[in-house]
Amino acid sequence: MTADEQEQAPPGVDVTQPSFARVYDYFLGGKDNYAVDRQVADMVMELVPEAPVVAQGNRVAIERAVRYLAGEAGIDQFIDIGSGLPTASNVHEFAKAANPNARVVYVDNDPIVLAHGRALLTESGVATFIQGDLYEPEKIFSDPALLELIDLKRPVGIILAAIIHHVPDERDPKAVVRRLHDFVAPGSYFMLTHLHDSGDDPRVAEAKKILQTGLGGSYFRSREQITGFLDGLTLLEPGVVHVTEWRPNGPPGPLEHPLHTQMVAGLARKDS
Repeated sequence: MTADEQEQAPPGVDVTQPSFARVYDYFLGGKDNYAVDRQVADMVMELVPEAPVVAQGNRVAIERAVRYLAGEAGIDQFIDIGSGLPTASNVHEFAKAANPNARVVYVDNDPIVLAHGRALLTESGVATFIQGDLYEPEKIFSDPALLELIDLKRPVGIILAAIIHHVPDERDPKAVVRRLHDFVAPGSYFMLTHLHDSGDDPRVAEAKKILQTGLGGSYFRSREQITGFLDGLTLLEPGVVHVTEWRPNGPPGPLEHPLHTQMVAGLARKDS
């Protein structure tokens, strides 16, 4: 960390500890990251030089899901929980491309995400950022700023992109997702992406070690475990699949690469 980085950090932002949102930003070619984040990212890329491809594939899967929901499924309101830093393309842009009336609330608990998000993405009547914790959904869904944009009596699209793999087993990630069901109306959708352990990639064990040491917990799980996080919902085709295989007739993604097996995506609907 340099003196310049400390001076440029927004108030309340700790640049002595790495942040997954900022590591992800670095993988996507962004500039909202610090030396401590780049150190972790570089360790991952030393093991797997193509690691940014996973981040890119994740973003494409989000775009495909949001465009489908805002277009074919008729969803015009979205809540992106654990949204991360603004990038070159964001959920409200994907949604508005398919439905000009779409509204989006971004939720994150990272101070730097909030600082940048509120500065760059807040648009009156269209998008806003709120501070919230995945483990405290009652606070998220009762936030006045969220309720100003989102009508919880109507279906919403919940985006859980690259966030549940930070929930350790002892916090019961399945229950964390299931609890969110109670706050949304029937006809709502849950879009999930998650780090995946296919069981046949020897690099996963070392990647787990780096991420869990540097970022305080990132958990690769089997497809069966990840699919279980969507229990109680109707899983849409093609199920939980590698990010490049999810609705590949949507916006084009990066070239197919073996590393895409390390991130999967799924979309499910709450019917009752």
